Amino acid sequence: MSRFRHIAVLMGGWSAERPVSLASGAAVAAALREKGFEVTEIDAPKDPAALIAALTPKPDAVFNALHGQGGEDGRVQAILDLLEIPYTHSGVLASALAMNKPAAKRVFAAEGLRVPGGAVYSKADVLAGDVIARPYVVKPPAEGSSFGVQVVRPGDNGPAVAEWGFGEEVLVEPYIAGRELTVAVMDDPETGEPRALGAIEIVHAHGFFDYEAKYKGGEAEHIMPPTVPPEVLADLYDMGVRAHKALGCRGVSRSDFRYDDTQGTPGTVWLLETNTQPGMTPTSLVPDAARSQGIAFADLVALMVEQARWG
Repeated sequence: MSRFRHIAVLMGGWSAERPVSLASGAAVAAALREKGFEVTEIDAPKDPAALIAALTPKPDAVFNALHGQGGEDGRVQAILDLLEIPYTHSGVLASALAMNKPAAKRVFAAEGLRVPGGAVYSKADVLAGDVIARPYVVKPPAEGSSFGVQVVRPGDNGPAVAEWGFGEEVLVEPYIAGRELTVAVMDDPETGEPRALGAIEIVHAHGFFDYEAKYKGGEAEHIMPPTVPPEVLADLYDMGVRAHKALGCRGVSRSDFRYDDTQGTPGTVWLLETNTQPGMTPTSLVPDAARSQGIAFADLVALMVEQARWG
């Protein structure tokens, strides 16, 4: 029997990832009802007072299905902590660190995890000319779902960041050739220790795993387990769990990697980022990884609720 009965699902919000969050929230709410929970769906308002009002009277727990700024960067988590409402996924610090890609990379590097080089530059510097050798990647320092990410190759025009709407800073990293891989990590329900749920290779026709490939049905194929040597798979699992621990994540996280085997195997695995609020849509990666371990979507959602806590 669950220690929680009434679950509020926070969804929507005001970030660029609002459509994805609405899809995640709807799927989660349906799964919770299937498992017998009383569910209230809340399209999270930006105004803190309005959010507090929507959470009054307090539910037993919150399933945080928000993505992007506001819901994934520690701000909503701080409000839930103040209200002492248990919630799914990571707390304030881990959420803020993971959302800030340059800060997360510094944490990963300090833990000895392999990350691409690069640095944060002003938008003016990036527009003035190549700040590092091509090919390279430009991305907003604090966005999810690959919003704003561009690959600049030899012969391309410069990056289109003049009017991109993601602020005046640009994270520029060397482009890592190879394949797209991801690892889902979940705290063990019995021990609380994080373990890898599984790794997935993402195959698509896009230049990188962009928004369309992630969320448009049929745009990407998920291969489980990935077609990599055993030692590479072990490295992926190890790095995914270590990234989860390094940031202080809890519940579920998903870490994204590039596997460069272009010069032969076994190749090299590079950690790109960790997502503390992975998508929970029908085409999302974490539910696929869970299914590969025999965990149905509704059971995964219920397990995540049981791990909810505040503070």
